[in-house]
Amino acid sequence: MRSDVREVLQYVPLFAGKTFVVVFDEGLLPESAVAETLLDLIALQRIGVHLVVIVVGGDLSDLVNWAVESEFRAEPVGRILGEEGCSDECRALLKRGQAAMVDGRGSRVLATGVGQLAKDLSAAKLMVLLNEFPNIGKRPSVAEASIRPGEEHELLVMAAEICRTGVPRIHLLDGHLQGALTAEIFSNEGVGTMVHADSYREIRPLREEDIPELLAMMGRSVRASHLVPRTYEQVVSRLGDFLLLTVDDNVVGCVAVHGYPQHEMGELACLYVKESHEGRAYGAQLVEAAEQKGKDAGMNGLFALTNRAAKFFAARGYEKKEMNLLPDSRRQQLEASGRGSEVWAKWF
Repeated sequence: MRSDVREVLQYVPLFAGKTFVVVFDEGLLPESAVAETLLDLIALQRIGVHLVVIVVGGDLSDLVNWAVESEFRAEPVGRILGEEGCSDECRALLKRGQAAMVDGRGSRVLATGVGQLAKDLSAAKLMVLLNEFPNIGKRPSVAEASIRPGEEHELLVMAAEICRTGVPRIHLLDGHLQGALTAEIFSNEGVGTMVHADSYREIRPLREEDIPELLAMMGRSVRASHLVPRTYEQVVSRLGDFLLLTVDDNVVGCVAVHGYPQHEMGELACLYVKESHEGRAYGAQLVEAAEQKGKDAGMNGLFALTNRAAKFFAARGYEKKEMNLLPDSRRQQLEASGRGSEVWAKWF
């Protein structure tokens, strides 16, 4: 439970003051699902999220009554979705600290009017609670959503089109799942499908302000002698060697490529993925990024020193080599450390 709370807390400052548009088919979702949704909305409102709730497929007055019973700070908008002035009324309610409740009668969950309202309000997220949740993947980008095959293609295409208008992220959720809203947005991987126009998962260069988080992340593996200890100053001196894997702007993995100017190969080092994010092929993605970094730097290949990941590297085309492959300085350093690591290398 405490780890869950910590994960939530990292998002609170990011979401405070942002506008989320939440759409759900109140006419099809059972009352228990509506009640759970309201509890999630109240929790979001308490941390400073501005909320706009659009009801399609049902009577807005039913949700208004639920909101009153739940003590949810909300007020219905006088104009229905798509009518002129609807967005202005929403802004006025948000400004005074209330959620805006919009009647979306006659609209579909990802109709043009829904996307337009989210765009007009500069919403950070558009979240859709579906009565029937399709299995359409976890985190496709706009480009991936546009070409995704299958019966659910239409939903992804509609979400991608809204993203292109300026709404960064569209979340498709199972409306029957207890706590779906908060479970989706207060975790890196979420519980639904998110179509995104911005960078959700990326591998980028290390910045100096990232170093404390990098050292803290690797601490457990260093203590277990799986990674070589590094100080802040040592990392700063080789800042350009490092790459970080981030998920939703949170650092979850790293790798480094150390060059040896007088040697035709570089070293793939400091490969690490947080335990909470293992099993998602992130390590393989970091190796691929490291290899590309080596190629871009004019290296002919990479070597890695490991005493526990031989199978991992072998599966990616690396071969076990003798110590004499290493640059003299690196070989002497390894022998002095007494770590007993094996040498695995790959030529480009």
